[in-house]
Amino acid sequence: MTEFPTETYAYRILRYQPNLIRDEWVNIGVLLYSPQGNRWRLRMISEAEEFRRVRRLHPLADEALLRGLQDSLEAQMPREPEDLPLFVEKMDQTLSNVLQISPQRGVLTADFEGEMERLYQDHVAPQRWQREAGPTISTPAGIRRRLREVFGAAGLRDRLQWGVRIDDFTERGDPFRMTCSYRRNGTRGFIHALPLGRDLNQAKVLAFTVERIREELERSEFAAVTDVEPRRENRRHEFIARLLREQEIRIVAQDRLEEYARELGPTIH
Repeated sequence: MTEFPTETYAYRILRYQPNLIRDEWVNIGVLLYSPQGNRWRLRMISEAEEFRRVRRLHPLADEALLRGLQDSLEAQMPREPEDLPLFVEKMDQTLSNVLQISPQRGVLTADFEGEMERLYQDHVAPQRWQREAGPTISTPAGIRRRLREVFGAAGLRDRLQWGVRIDDFTERGDPFRMTCSYRRNGTRGFIHALPLGRDLNQAKVLAFTVERIREELERSEFAAVTDVEPRRENRRHEFIARLLREQEIRIVAQDRLEEYARELGPTIH
């Protein structure tokens, strides 16, 4: 069995604490980075279920602040790798009173993206008392987790960029993020998690976003990873499938992810 070298990383948990007197807070993000600053990733809450959890704990939570936090923090990240550790140490002073960052902790791993997923699930993601039965995962977060598992097993996870901002192609400040992106043979590819049973507007937003990206990026391709294969007898499924086909967005049901990974493997970089 091939052994991959492990590396030491540090992580910090970001917390939202709007009431300092009551000392009640909720975890809203993870920052994982190397001590040398040459690799880092920030992941903040983004799903409707995650914001509902914050509102249950803090009904008057400033959702606009929370939704813009990832872009705001990423814009402040220093460009030089050696400056990142010092910037992280100063975050305690630069964050507002309602936003706090945990003490630094270390982790040893050979799988950076997998470790980020584990930390996020352990510290931030809403906990489910009862796991969904069977292999079908019907939430965006679940499909993203499955994508990382499959691409990780195929040795492709580090060849992809995750949580991709698209405001360079649409409008400045656009909060939409593609699940991941890759490059192959001069073409930019985008993959997005899209459960068929969730908010119909997500499919519309994806179709609109793809149309805008194509206006700016001629050589591009797109895939939507769905929880199940669209069923013809399901009018909702048929509407989404037609919408995606019109924008030439390939539909990949999650039970075909291994086949999809094998197809992409030899060509992406």
